[in-house]
Amino acid sequence: MDGPSLFTGAEGDDGTFVPFTDILFNVLLGFTMMVFVAFALIRPDAKSGIIDTNAEFIITTTWPDDNDDDIDTYVEDPTGNVVWYHSMQKGFVTLDRDDRGNYLDEVTVNGVTHHIALNQETVTIRGILPGDYTINVYHFTNPSAAAVPVTVKVEKINPKLSVVYYDTLVLDHKGDEKTVVRFSLDKDGTVSGINTVPVSLIQAVRK
Repeated sequence: MDGPSLFTGAEGDDGTFVPFTDILFNVLLGFTMMVFVAFALIRPDAKSGIIDTNAEFIITTTWPDDNDDDIDTYVEDPTGNVVWYHSMQKGFVTLDRDDRGNYLDEVTVNGVTHHIALNQETVTIRGILPGDYTINVYHFTNPSAAAVPVTVKVEKINPKLSVVYYDTLVLDHKGDEKTVVRFSLDKDGTVSGINTVPVSLIQAVRK
């Protein structure tokens, strides 16, 4: 047969067959490894009810989307520290976001401005301090001139996610303050003594 052969050892072999098979083998090996890694990442082990966050409790306050009213969350810890929009971090308690109704509820991405309808404040308790806690909500401004339903959820994060308290109250005028819930924590973070006995935190911060 005239011309070079693709088979090693054949008469006229120019040695191109061996490099070609090496390249093909490496390509197939790389593809196999990518498929293996992809399948490994498709579904990591699920741990239902467990959240990876540096927090012990999360308090979420929400009111109707696109509502103009400014609702504020106040949280008092066992030492008497009160976290609110003028003092957003005290001890283990942090007000992560002060939502002012529709005010400044916009974000610009790639030159396009998007309106954020969600009205929500979040307070995080990042450590266990035994004692009594109080959560209040306050109707700071009332441009809607209407009553506003306010929902508050208290979630315990560790050792697994659980809802400690959930309720909806109505704030019906500017300056209206209501106690959402009061509870106690022991050194292990166990919740007890849940009640709604009213107490003003507005008065506490204005002393």
